[in-house]
Amino acid sequence: MRIHVVVADDDPHIRELLRLVLRQEGYVVLEAGDGAAASRLLEREQAHLAIVDVMMPGMNGIELCREIREHYDIPVILLTAKGELTDKEDGYAAGTDDYLVKPFEPKELLFRIRALLRRYRLVSSEVIGLGGVQIDRKSYEVRVDGEPITLPLREFELLAQLASNPGRIYTRDQLIQLVWGADFAGDSRTVDVHVKRLRERFAHRQDDFVITTIRGLGYKLEVPEA
Repeated sequence: MRIHVVVADDDPHIRELLRLVLRQEGYVVLEAGDGAAASRLLEREQAHLAIVDVMMPGMNGIELCREIREHYDIPVILLTAKGELTDKEDGYAAGTDDYLVKPFEPKELLFRIRALLRRYRLVSSEVIGLGGVQIDRKSYEVRVDGEPITLPLREFELLAQLASNPGRIYTRDQLIQLVWGADFAGDSRTVDVHVKRLRERFAHRQDDFVITTIRGLGYKLEVPEA
């Protein structure tokens, strides 16, 4: 799976630099010129990390960082021309994971990105709990009331993707890219088939979760309220 990085900065030259540096390393770059645009981008696109400029018009980087921390489990790097201690304090209070002052060395940014991604893979939820169903993304194992069950790889990855963001709507095309990859030669009906199989396997666990069809869009996984 390729890593998707959101870059939010109102300076087009910085966005261009980051685009070149990150794409050379194989990252998928999603760009936004201000905080509000980045917020909308995060609502519709899968992201694994955000690089956010502090000084942006409208919603600034501190506000965007707070929003990301509230709604998404991804690392955030604040990028700014300010280097004063109080600005760093504001950034860390908002929940940023790291802080880099302009001008910066692209290699240093890449080091920090790699470190954060390693950390998040360790501390973020490798085991997703959905009531009595547990999805272990590290061992590719699913347990139902403690008993392991075996899923085909694509079914497991589809379930884990949906479960990683309960309530989020994924289009069929997004799921194809995230689970099967951009070079997949089939069509979106493949997603429908795999969702049907997952529903059949877990039909008796609807108290734990359900996979809902969103007409004209795609699917989302919902966890019933206790």
